[in-house]
Amino acid sequence: QAQFVESGGGLVQPGGSLRLSCSASGFDFRIAAPTWYRQAPGKEREFVARIDSTGRRKNYADSVKGRFTISRDDAKKMSFLQMTILKPEDSDMYYCKDDRYNSWGQGTRVTIDW
Repeated sequence: QAQFVESGGGLVQPGGSLRLSCSASGFDFRIAAPTWYRQAPGKEREFVARIDSTGRRKNYADSVKGRFTISRDDAKKMSFLQMTILKPEDSDMYYCKDDRYNSWGQGTRVTIDW
């Protein structure tokens, strides 16, 4: 069973940075396309970033392009989301998954505030 555990969230001032981590298990991570989503209370979950199995193709939501960078470490079965120039509107619960599997982790909360 595919499982995902997110970590690295916290409270950061606007303009700051955070690095989120996602640990995956229960499937062959080498062929996975780790994808990050975020969701604010009362809103739809939205796509943030995806990295393909080769690590060469990366897709980002327009709202985070140039500020967020997705990466992966196949040996550790992990993906990462480096977030910079954070804005208050980036405050959300962040989740990672592989879209082949209909399972979600607990997420990690990111709060951008003074």
